[in-house]
Amino acid sequence: METSGGGSSDEGRRIFKADTWFSQFRNGSNPWMARYIYALMFLIANLLAWAVRDYGRGALTEMERLKGCHGARDCLGAEGVLRVSLGCFIFYFTMFLSTTGTSKMRGRRSTWHSGWWSAKIILWVAFIIIPFVLPATVIRLYGDVAHFGAGVFLLIQLVSVISFITWLNDCCQSDKPADRCQIHIMLLATMAYVICLVGIISMYIWYVPQPTCLLNIFFITWTLVLLQLMTSVSLHPKVDAGILTPGLMGLYIVFICWCAIRSEPGGGKCVRNADSSNKTDWLTIISFIVAVLAMVIATFSTGIDSKCFQFRKDDKQDEEDDVPYGYGFFHLVFATGAMYFAMLLIGWNTNHPIRKWTIDVGWTSTWVRIVNEWLAVCVYLWMLVAPVIWKNRQMVVGAV
Repeated sequence: METSGGGSSDEGRRIFKADTWFSQFRNGSNPWMARYIYALMFLIANLLAWAVRDYGRGALTEMERLKGCHGARDCLGAEGVLRVSLGCFIFYFTMFLSTTGTSKMRGRRSTWHSGWWSAKIILWVAFIIIPFVLPATVIRLYGDVAHFGAGVFLLIQLVSVISFITWLNDCCQSDKPADRCQIHIMLLATMAYVICLVGIISMYIWYVPQPTCLLNIFFITWTLVLLQLMTSVSLHPKVDAGILTPGLMGLYIVFICWCAIRSEPGGGKCVRNADSSNKTDWLTIISFIVAVLAMVIATFSTGIDSKCFQFRKDDKQDEEDDVPYGYGFFHLVFATGAMYFAMLLIGWNTNHPIRKWTIDVGWTSTWVRIVNEWLAVCVYLWMLVAPVIWKNRQMVVGAV
């Protein structure tokens, strides 16, 4: 009798779930599809900000009639990027305020998040247009705030990346049988370390053409030192975190170091990249497109990873009508991402001239990425050492 009752209960849940999803598809309010629509709107905002920066002065001549633009000076270029970013930020922050705390898919706020697309598109367009009639002082104030908001986005992204690496390591260690698991871990770790070493050697070859490139030598060498430090701490007997996580973190910091050096302004003897030339070639265009897509994908993947920011882990089982991801957190990440793409397009400095088809170029961009690399290592090391410190403290307290 119990088996029959359990089967009926499971069948009823499946019918309820199927009915819920059918109703959502019929009403155009599917939360899974909604994520991609929001990401597409974010991508369009990115491309619009780039178009205003690079081609706005030739195409948007009507801007000269707006009183707040002062002959289009304050509505195009870096100012134009900030105005598009402000409109995008207002839209996603409004969505954050209206959806935060949503827990059930049958609620009104869940329907608002996953549906009402005609109204939200109109709202998005209106929010993009409104900043172009605001005075330049408001836009400059937003630019100052955007520096902080972009830093928050980088911190959220950092925690998300480390959480993913830890999750991947746990998945490998929980694999059965144990012998096969160890082989997979060793293969992945070896591959990660080989790629790290190849990347570091390649950076020495490309970006240290002469001994006077002391800054690049420091960046690359310090990255190698940090890789060794993470490996040593991870393999320490008291930590015993394995060799896979430091290898994957090594890939992450080597990539950030490469991006930092690539962000150095062209024209110097120590930077050999497409940005140092005075013409726009296919490599520059492809690099720009990849950078924009990577920014959108990073924002999207970070937005759906709200569980890694839950400080209190709840063992309660998810119910059929629970939301599949945190709607409020999702929109908050996109709101800070709007500030982040503005900083990338203006090189973190409104007074720094940016060449066409380039992104995240300038000394400010370089140091932001380098500091982000060092912060990533500090956070990772703290995640390794903190449990040991906490365990030792509990032992001391217990002994007393």
